[in-house]
Amino acid sequence: MKKIVLALALLAALPLRLWAWGVEGHRAIGIVAEHHLSDKARHEVIALLGSQTLAMVSTQPDEMRYLPEYKETAPWHYVNTALDLPHDQYLQAVKGQANPNAYNVLLAKIKEMKDPAKTREQRAEALIFVVHIVGDIHQPMHTGRAEDKGGNDIKLTYRGKDTNLHSLWDSGLLDYQGLTYTELGNQYSTLPEVQRKQWQATADPGEWLFESYTIAGRLYAEAAQNPNPDYR
Repeated sequence: MKKIVLALALLAALPLRLWAWGVEGHRAIGIVAEHHLSDKARHEVIALLGSQTLAMVSTQPDEMRYLPEYKETAPWHYVNTALDLPHDQYLQAVKGQANPNAYNVLLAKIKEMKDPAKTREQRAEALIFVVHIVGDIHQPMHTGRAEDKGGNDIKLTYRGKDTNLHSLWDSGLLDYQGLTYTELGNQYSTLPEVQRKQWQATADPGEWLFESYTIAGRLYAEAAQNPNPDYR
């Protein structure tokens, strides 16, 4: 199961423009992860998911959160803190949150996914959430501020269309590329072996979050300058 998490760690190496996690983005990262699974990890995924792929299950948590029995999962997709915290203070703030968030739920689901005492169904659901949450925490606005709902309340214009900062990074930038999730996933699956090992050696969810959080700070600053239709 560790190999599955390492395959997902490669998301940190993807170009910023791919960090847009609507349906297409989540499925693209599922394809990237599948390309880098070891044979053992691939067999473990098949044992849990059957004929379903990581790409196809990656979007399920966004659908499940609207079901009454999964209503409690809504906060699992993000971590909100104040902006401009230094590295150690940020990690302390994230780890100190008592309520469920993307960080502590991800750690719990990784543990559950590997627990042989859990049923196959429980471990499969844990894997599905791991795939999804790893994608979410690589979307910078999922580490944004609570007071503006992670950028949802920050209005801006992109390519002549009205949107908000969160939606732009969830799907707007990716939609503009005009590629399918299969094309995107295949395009970004090639990675030099040295770089792959480097990124997998730092498979730390806290570090992934801090990287996204740092980028979110820059995005907030850019949005505050009233970006024109060529917002980047």
